[in-house]
Amino acid sequence: MSQRPQALFALAAEHVPQVFPPEVLARLRESVDIDPGLVAHDLTSPGVREVLARTEILVTGWGCPRLDEAVLDAAPRLRAVLHSAGSVKSFVTPALRERKIAVSSAAAANALPVAEYTLAMILLAGKDVLAARERLRTTRTSAGWGLVPGIGNHGRRVGVVGASRIGRRVLELLRPFDLRPVLTDPYVDEREAAALGVPLLPLDELLRTSGIVTVHAPETPRTHRMIGRRELALMPDGAVLINTARGSLIDHDALVAELRTGRLTAILDVTDPEPLPADSPLYDLPGAFVTPHLAGSQGNELARLGLAVAQEAERLVTGAELAHAVDLADLDRVA
Repeated sequence: MSQRPQALFALAAEHVPQVFPPEVLARLRESVDIDPGLVAHDLTSPGVREVLARTEILVTGWGCPRLDEAVLDAAPRLRAVLHSAGSVKSFVTPALRERKIAVSSAAAANALPVAEYTLAMILLAGKDVLAARERLRTTRTSAGWGLVPGIGNHGRRVGVVGASRIGRRVLELLRPFDLRPVLTDPYVDEREAAALGVPLLPLDELLRTSGIVTVHAPETPRTHRMIGRRELALMPDGAVLINTARGSLIDHDALVAELRTGRLTAILDVTDPEPLPADSPLYDLPGAFVTPHLAGSQGNELARLGLAVAQEAERLVTGAELAHAVDLADLDRVA
């Protein structure tokens, strides 16, 4: 393609070969003129400034510096930011919106492995696999086939907290199974919930009536510690809480207190703080299953993020609308 627009990588350099392996990088370079050897983690350095002055498209990712007034003043031709990761909150500023610079995110691509992880954990939790493994390891005896009451995935209610991209994908993945998903989200009405195929409940009712609760809400001031001591107490005995969103959505002190009683089980891919301190009781409590923030894109899944950017670049240079544009006016209520 002739006259390809100038683009520039702005992220941590070590992520470029992971997110843009050769075949994905080649596809991106069909649309834009981008040098994989120039990766700008600092947009103020002289060598970068020279390229930034003629850059039309920034390809960002984890480690991208903030795009403030000074950076944008140095990039007078910039018209789009294509982000090869999820949330853009760490680097966007009001200046981008004021200058009407388009922003796109690979959040939809990153939602897929998180939803898959969640589905796997829901099905395992419904069969009591994690607790059963602990019991078997401790007692070295088995209750026997079909003799464990209170477990199984037949008709179990699964409460989904948040109709985010991930929450919606989880609902899609649950459809083939004999589970009964329900949803809570303050920004979803009954009509939209019906279109998603689930009943819409207040948070308290969802917690009281769900055997498994999975959290997919964004991290905002409104959602900080949204599940605390009172909310955890509403959950029925034997319920399982899954969190792949952000650790700050759950009061960990209150959660530890519940887990110590053995009343609840928690599957946590995110924690607060993250990583947990070495002396955290969550490492040792039998009812806590903690994974190191791996639900999102890992290994070969990272190329899906780069591919999402390459596809957005193709749309941009052909005049088509971006498929995954971010509405910067909504950042106060989304991830």
